Amino acid sequence: MDRPRRPGTVLTVLTAALLAVPGITALSSPADAAVGADVDAVVNGGFESGLTGWTCTAGTIVGSPVHSGKAALQATPAGGDNAQCGQTVSVQPDAQYTLSGYVRGSYVYLAAAGTGTTDVSAWTQSAPDWQKLSTTFRTGPTTTKVTINTHGWYGTGAYDADDITLVGPGGSGTGQPPAAPAGLRATSVTQSSVGLSWSAVTGATGYTVYRDGAKVQTVTGTSATVSGLAASTAYSFQVTAVNDAGESAKSTAVTATTGAGTGGGPADLPAHALVGYLHASFANGAGYTRLADVPDSWDVIDLSFGEPTSATSGDIRFNRCPVTECPNVESDADFKAAVKAKQAAGKKVLISIGGQNGQVQLTTTAARDTFVSSVSKIIDTYGLDGLDVDFEGHSLSLNTGDTDFRNPTTPVIVNLISALKTLKAKYGAKFVLTMAPETFFVQNGYQYYGTGKWGGQDPRCGAYLPVIHALRDDLTLLHVQDYNSGPIMGLDNQYHSMGGADFHVAMTDMLLTGFPVAGDANNVFPPLRPDQVAIGMPASTNAGNGYVSPSEVTKALDCLTKKTNCGSYAPHGTWPALRGLMTWSVNWDRYANWEFQKNFDAYFG
Repeated sequence: MDRPRRPGTVLTVLTAALLAVPGITALSSPADAAVGADVDAVVNGGFESGLTGWTCTAGTIVGSPVHSGKAALQATPAGGDNAQCGQTVSVQPDAQYTLSGYVRGSYVYLAAAGTGTTDVSAWTQSAPDWQKLSTTFRTGPTTTKVTINTHGWYGTGAYDADDITLVGPGGSGTGQPPAAPAGLRATSVTQSSVGLSWSAVTGATGYTVYRDGAKVQTVTGTSATVSGLAASTAYSFQVTAVNDAGESAKSTAVTATTGAGTGGGPADLPAHALVGYLHASFANGAGYTRLADVPDSWDVIDLSFGEPTSATSGDIRFNRCPVTECPNVESDADFKAAVKAKQAAGKKVLISIGGQNGQVQLTTTAARDTFVSSVSKIIDTYGLDGLDVDFEGHSLSLNTGDTDFRNPTTPVIVNLISALKTLKAKYGAKFVLTMAPETFFVQNGYQYYGTGKWGGQDPRCGAYLPVIHALRDDLTLLHVQDYNSGPIMGLDNQYHSMGGADFHVAMTDMLLTGFPVAGDANNVFPPLRPDQVAIGMPASTNAGNGYVSPSEVTKALDCLTKKTNCGSYAPHGTWPALRGLMTWSVNWDRYANWEFQKNFDAYFG
C-alpha cells in the first residue's frame, strides 16, 4: 500500500505571452450582426437547459451567479485540464460571424476553432463581475461547421460563463433544434442491460441516450440498449433528439431496475465479505499474526506480499517472514495446514502481488510469461485460491497516445491483462481474482487519463481502468484503497477528501454508476456489479492516512446500501448487494483490538 501521486502541474502562462499568441484578442468590440438572415447558431447559450448541447471536460450548472435567466456555467480547471466546454455549430462558408458571451473569473476565454481562416479567442485576465467578451471571424470558402468553446486556465480557479451567442448567416443545417422525444419506455430489462424505445421526432437526424444524467449512447433509430449495468440497481434514462441545429431538451425520465445478479467469483463467497491483508512476508509495528490465528470473521485473506526479483523481470517470489524478523512465525508445514483449514471453513486465501515496494512492470511478453509461471508456482506450492493485484507506484503507466481505456496499447497494460486472463483460464471458475488500486489510478480517471490531450499530466492517471475493464467478467472483487489519497473529484464535480463517510460514498458511487473518462461523454467507464465491489479502509490510525471511526463506516454503508444516513453527497443508486469491506490490515486491526472486524460483524451480522 502506497501514497498516491498527483497529476503533473502545468505552469501558468504569463499575460504578455498570451497576448503574443496569434488569433487571441483582448476584449475586442463586437461587430454589428448582419440584418435579415442573421441567426444565433448556439444551442442553449444561456445554459437554461443544463449542459444540453455542450460537451465539457469539467463543468456544472449553478443558479448563482448568473448574468441572466436562472442558470449559468461554472467550471474549475485542475491539473492538466482547462475546464473547456464547447459545441459544434452550423455556419455558412465565406461569411462574417460575431462570437460573444459573458464571463466571470480570472483568465477566461471564449474561442472559435475550425473557422477555415484564422481561429480566434477573446479573453480577460480578471473579471470580478460579469464582463462581455466578443470577437469576430470570417469562415473559409468551404467551412460549414465551427466549434466554439469557453475555458479557463490551468490552476487559476473557477470561472463562470453565460449568454453565449454566435450571430451570423444561418448555416445549411441551422434552424430550430427538434422537439424533445415523447413516449420513452423500457422495453426489456436484464441484470446488466435495459432496452429503450421512444417515438420518432420530426426533423431529427439522431438521438442521444442519457443514463442518470450522463450521455452514454447516440443512435439514429428510435430504440437503444444500454448495457454494462449493475445488477439489482435502479437507473433513470432520458433521450434527446438531434439535428444540425443542435440538441433538444431531454425527454421525460423513465426508471428501470435491473434484475438480480448471480454474484461475482466463486458461488461460495459470502453475500457480504470482510477482506483483510495479512503481513506474511514482513513484520512492522503491528507485529506478526499467524494465519491460523486470524479470526473466522475474515472471509478473504490476502497474503502480503509476493514481490518481483526486479521491476521488469516478471519473476514473482513469495518469501515468508524469517524467524529473525518474526520470532513467532509458523513453519511452512503449519502455514500450509492453516491455508487448508481456512479453506475448509469457507475462507479464501490469496497471494497479493506488489504493495508499496513491489513494483511490477511487464514490459515484454517474456516478462508476462514469467509472471504467469512464477505466480502459478506460488499458488500451487501453498494451495491458494487465487491472486490479488496490488500494483502501486510506477507499475502501471500509460504511453503517450494511449487514450482509449477499452483498447489499450501500452505494453505493461496489455501484458498484464493477458497474464491475468491466462491465470483465470488455467485455474477455472473457482479462481479468485481481486484488485486493490489506489484512487489515483481509478477514480482520478474521471478528470485525467494518461498524459492527457494537452500533455503534462502524470501518465499513471487512471492507468488501472483498462485492466479493470478488460477483466470485469473475471473479476471477483475490486477494493480501491480509499486511503493515503489526495482530494478526488466525484460525480457531483466537487472535490472530496478523506476523513469521513462522504469520501467513501463518493468514491464507491463512481464505481457503481460508471463515469466518463477524462470528462469525455463518449468514453464512459461502465459500472461494476455491486457484488464485485468492496470499500477499502485503514483498520486504525496506525495503518494509513484516511482512517474513519466505526460510526462513519456505518454511515457510508447505510448510504450506499439503504440510501439512509447520507451526508452531503447523494449517490446515484442504492446497492444492497455491495459486497463488503477491505482493510489494511488484519495485523493492524488486531493491534487495535479488532475494532474494524467487530464493526463489520455488528453491521452485517
